[in-house]
Amino acid sequence: QVQLVESGGGLVQPGGSLRLSCAASGSIFRIYSMGWYRQAPGKQRELVATVTSGGSTNYADSVKGRFTISRDNAKNTVYLQMNSLKPEDTAVYYCNARVQKVVAGPIYDYWGQGTQVTVSS
Repeated sequence: QVQLVESGGGLVQPGGSLRLSCAASGSIFRIYSMGWYRQAPGKQRELVATVTSGGSTNYADSVKGRFTISRDNAKNTVYLQMNSLKPEDTAVYYCNARVQKVVAGPIYDYWGQGTQVTVSS
């Protein structure tokens, strides 16, 4: 089994910063992309940012220039640095990892339990 454990959420004022972390552990041969998604109340889950094992990144237009995704392959950990936070960034943030558990095996999607980010004065 593979586990994703997130940390770093909380309450922050508009304009503030937070850093999310997500560590993957368990039966892992290789992790392909890792990323962050978010879901606000009454809305569908949406992509925030992803990063490949080679370091290529992709961002939602709404967070470009404010959020930075990074990854430590040696630690199987992905980070999301969030700056200039806005009330509309309030959501539960979920970590995602695309994992191959054995050589030449299938690739599975795994999700973290979610961490709440609230941006409010």
